[in-house]
Amino acid sequence: MKPTGIAHIGNYFGALKQWVDLREAGEHDCYFMIADYHALNFIQDAGQMHALTRELARTLLAIGLDPEKVTIFKQSDVPAHTELAWIFETITTIPYLMRAHAFKDAEAKDKEINVGTFNYPMLMAADILLYDAARVPVGQDQKQHIEYARDTAEKFNRVFGDTFTLPEPYIMPEVAVVPGTDGQKMSKSYGNTIPLFASYEEIQKAVMGIVTDSSGERPQNVYAIHKLLKSENELTTIYDSAAGKYKVLKEALIEDLNTFIAPMREKYESLSDGSDQIDAMLSEGAKKAREKTQNKMDAVRKAIGVS
Repeated sequence: MKPTGIAHIGNYFGALKQWVDLREAGEHDCYFMIADYHALNFIQDAGQMHALTRELARTLLAIGLDPEKVTIFKQSDVPAHTELAWIFETITTIPYLMRAHAFKDAEAKDKEINVGTFNYPMLMAADILLYDAARVPVGQDQKQHIEYARDTAEKFNRVFGDTFTLPEPYIMPEVAVVPGTDGQKMSKSYGNTIPLFASYEEIQKAVMGIVTDSSGERPQNVYAIHKLLKSENELTTIYDSAAGKYKVLKEALIEDLNTFIAPMREKYESLSDGSDQIDAMLSEGAKKAREKTQNKMDAVRKAIGVS
């Protein structure tokens, strides 16, 4: 995840919850990366980068990831990521990279596109393939990232010999795209988010601002968010008993959101950006990640003939 802002419930249900669930399952060796080099395409201020990186680290601790059980690290602490990205770029064509969603979106908006935005699929492929990742938790709209990593692994294996594992995306379809307060995908860029550690007052303000369609008895945008918290059977009772009463239904969502957020908010507030716990987590994570990638890069260098 890129450290580009304050986490919201879309981040949680679209990705972070999956991370916690994978850890809880106890069946996986999990690596979670703060993608600060990817964030350089958006954040080009040292103070802001530092603050947002620590904010994300704080978030990962607050949602329940245990650094004793998983590896949490910064991308910039593991030099192998950028080294392998360059190697991948030498076997990748420009037309292939032009298919990436981020490039096509920027081009359609007539934006000036930097090389980092154009090449980022190769850095992301390195992020994944360095760890022989079998499964990568992503939202439905990020599935292309895994396809790029698979294609790159297949091409490298074909050119230089069998070196990389082919990863699979891990997607929970029912929460693949989390709706925002305006019905679009929840995104900081749309200004339609509900902060993950919001106070009761912030939750209240966000929910009361949810766009509703007065033509039906059930406000669909309210229901779509509520469905993340309760089963459809539970919601049927609530929404049938308050059919057409949008204020009542929004108030029910406020209470359920606050009940859900409160424990994480308490943990989050117990930490600070300068917490020693954050320092220890990132230091140990960097050490483990570097050890993991060293063996892979030894094999890569041997395969390409620079060892």
